[in-house]
Amino acid sequence: MSGTEAQWKARPALAERRAEGAAARQHKPRTTLANLTTTGRDPMAILEEQDATRVQQMVPLRHERMSASPFAFYRATAAIMAADLANDADTGISVGSCGDAHVANFGFYASPQRTILFDVNDFDEAAWAPWEWDVKRLVTSIVIAGRATDRDRGVVRDAAYRAVRRYTLVIAEASETSPLERYWAHFDEHTSVDAIDKISRNVLKDAINAARKRTGESAVRKMTRPDADGRLRFIIEPPAMIAVPEPLQEVAEARMRAYMRSANVDIRLLLQHYTKSDTAFRAVGVGSVGTRCYVTVLQDGDGNTILLQTKEAQQSVLIKYGKAPQPDGALELLEEYGEGGRVVGMQRVLQAVSDPFLGHMSDDNGDYYVRQFRDMKGGIDMETLADEQFTRFGEACASTLAHAHGRTADAAQVAGYIGSSSVVADAVVAWADAYADLAYEDWKAFVARPRP
Repeated sequence: MSGTEAQWKARPALAERRAEGAAARQHKPRTTLANLTTTGRDPMAILEEQDATRVQQMVPLRHERMSASPFAFYRATAAIMAADLANDADTGISVGSCGDAHVANFGFYASPQRTILFDVNDFDEAAWAPWEWDVKRLVTSIVIAGRATDRDRGVVRDAAYRAVRRYTLVIAEASETSPLERYWAHFDEHTSVDAIDKISRNVLKDAINAARKRTGESAVRKMTRPDADGRLRFIIEPPAMIAVPEPLQEVAEARMRAYMRSANVDIRLLLQHYTKSDTAFRAVGVGSVGTRCYVTVLQDGDGNTILLQTKEAQQSVLIKYGKAPQPDGALELLEEYGEGGRVVGMQRVLQAVSDPFLGHMSDDNGDYYVRQFRDMKGGIDMETLADEQFTRFGEACASTLAHAHGRTADAAQVAGYIGSSSVVADAVVAWADAYADLAYEDWKAFVARPRP
């Protein structure tokens, strides 16, 4: 018998892994998931620190968007929440985490087969962290979105509770499947629509139809116009769209070449049929406003186009403010490929199907990742939904998050910790309700502070 064969050891079975999760309750009882630490907080200092890393002429726009509502503010303050979560004791069960799992970061996009998928769609903050951090961020977003439309408090609490229970059910089911089955599990256009009630189904179908119209080609028609030579140029509309001066256009060319070296070989071959026409600086989202984000239009000789987005990748808030330890493999990825490699890697891990154009690069100005711009991307505004639809959509997001967590780590440990009772759901909902109050006070303080 060889030395290798003599050292072989079977991996732990399902029952053993669940028992390991249940054992974590000894240092973190499930009821303590309701505990929210509020001492020693300085949320405005965190925002000021983030502002200092942004393109300064974009900071006023960032503040304007964040001030619009408590939910807009919440969307932009994943860093504050990561710092707050770090103050609470955690379960010690780490998973690949979205890092910003609020309801507006779940939506539709096109698969390579051109069907519409429903999944998590933002990974700027993705890293490894305790599983409950994502769940708490999601559930708190449900509470804040529910309050924004003056829903009955009982309806909001029920929606939050059912989201946690849905996560519990799906993570338990995932624990009983093989790693390969969990890898393939995803929502496609049909399962995401057909699995819910008729009224909610119509809402999703409307969102899917809207997503089908949000293509790169339609964005090019809206955002560009040809010059005398037929070369497409972006329509400059400051501060949302800012021209990139000619010297930086050369930098954009270099970044595209570096990106292509990280892209899959089929994408590299495809892009050989296109030439870069123009690059512009574009503000996106709420929390991302002020990070270096560019759109690039490429065209072939017959007027066909591809629209790519190059986005700065800064350190994940889970790592910087949450102090979440990263496994050796993640640290190696960061060291070799930078923050852009982290975003791309985590997206490919967490999403069932990812954009084939994903890639990354680094230069003297920072780390970046690349993806398609508006490839049938769309979402649902929870504030417009009737109560039952509101609750169902929250459950769909929770189910999707559980599938993502189940693909990245040992779902059996998470399921073992949660168990079959409602203890975790009650605790997480209580925490989310308290955090929604805290975030509201932060928003009021942000709106009230003097602007430079």
